[in-house]
Amino acid sequence: MEALRFTGSTKILEYVQVPVPEISAPDQVLIKVAFSGVCGTDLHIIAGEFPMSNKGTKILGHEFSGTIVKVGSAVKNVRVGDRVTVDPNEGCRCCDFCHSGNPHYCNIGGIHNTVGIHRDGGWATYALVPTNLVQKLPESITLEQAALAEPLACLAHGWDLLSPVPVGSRILVIGAGIIGNLWVSVLHLQGHRKVTVSEPNQARLNYVKKLETGFQLLTPDQLRKNRDADPNYAFEVVIDCSGFCPAVEYGLSLLTKGGKLCCFGIPPPDKTISVSPFELYAREITIFAVNVNPFSMVKSVGFIEAMGSRYIDYDRLGVQVFPLGSYQQALDLLKTGTIAKAIFQL
Repeated sequence: MEALRFTGSTKILEYVQVPVPEISAPDQVLIKVAFSGVCGTDLHIIAGEFPMSNKGTKILGHEFSGTIVKVGSAVKNVRVGDRVTVDPNEGCRCCDFCHSGNPHYCNIGGIHNTVGIHRDGGWATYALVPTNLVQKLPESITLEQAALAEPLACLAHGWDLLSPVPVGSRILVIGAGIIGNLWVSVLHLQGHRKVTVSEPNQARLNYVKKLETGFQLLTPDQLRKNRDADPNYAFEVVIDCSGFCPAVEYGLSLLTKGGKLCCFGIPPPDKTISVSPFELYAREITIFAVNVNPFSMVKSVGFIEAMGSRYIDYDRLGVQVFPLGSYQQALDLLKTGTIAKAIFQL
């Protein structure tokens, strides 16, 4: 089968032909991958900016959908022919974090054991995963739409942490990559209309226009001009999807009293922001971050059903589909911001 394999020690990503994996445990399923996304985390991994093992090679890809073609002897929840998406994260199911319902905090599992980062993932014709990580799809959801289930599951977790957000709140979304566009879609779906999107790349702003939400679209320079012209220009909620620390700092400064800052984008581990504790006190600001998708895949599927083709449309979201062998073109277009997301069709 074809696969994209990454070697941590050399930081080399290569297109290879490898054997189809065989079921080796009774709880495993073999998935024929249909669509597999490229996440911003993948770009950080390839650039050596995201922690992962330097031992051996791994097939990347933690956002994927497909059809089950084989099941282990103990599998009861799905069967051959079922269309599924994959939750790539699981805890050890033994520690206090896992027993408290927070597997994303797990020091053994969670982000330390993710399919497509620490275990072979979905940038391949076939993927082998434990059956407890598959989510069966309803007939109303296509495999194309389901390739966005994992990022939407992370967003669903963020939405739970952010809520309640009263309709009519002034909201700023920083960054118009795929995550920013999904946040824009969910906010519009939930009835929010006073939303501003800040993004320096005009091509990405043009994709937001295709979503036809009527939200205000500004470059960071335009955002600063608005603040310079009106010292009271502020937002109740700021959602950073960029992971760019100067943007996070500026977003924090734009919060009104009682405001909330949601740090959704993932910055490089060595980058920091400066925060005045006195300002946090004086304005009673809440800052929180979102770490993957604990038990939120069902909510993600619910979001996709509710959003439908009105929002989950590749062209509107700025998603471009590539064959796996064209991975370099896909990565190059992502790095320049020409597209919001790349998805491989196997």
